[in-house]
Amino acid sequence: MGAFSNYEENAIIDHMLRGQSFTPPTTVYLGLFTVTPGEDNSGVEVSGGAYARQALTLDAASGGATANTSAITFPTATADWGTVAYFGIYDALTGGNLLMYGALTTSKTIGSGDTFKVNAGDLDITVD
Repeated sequence: MGAFSNYEENAIIDHMLRGQSFTPPTTVYLGLFTVTPGEDNSGVEVSGGAYARQALTLDAASGGATANTSAITFPTATADWGTVAYFGIYDALTGGNLLMYGALTTSKTIGSGDTFKVNAGDLDITVD
């Protein structure tokens, strides 16, 4: 796993150390990037060509880690998406707040007609 976003870091500090209320999202979404998102949600998320963030379901955390419980399959690209090398986890299907981000183990060039898939258990998230 890469890192928490500035948004998530502030939410954790305010909630855990200042007693501020925080309502976690009911659904989180996986986004794909061609340029790393960074803590400030900069970077370049894939867009167009039938791209859409995908809902993410995770195992219960254990030992500071979790992983996706089922395969995450993105729509078949109807245009070139470029070389996907990073991911981001968001609290909304579109817009919203970046929560976490990181680099993929292996980048993948997605052309028109390709499908990007993350097998169950392959998205490992660790907080240390």
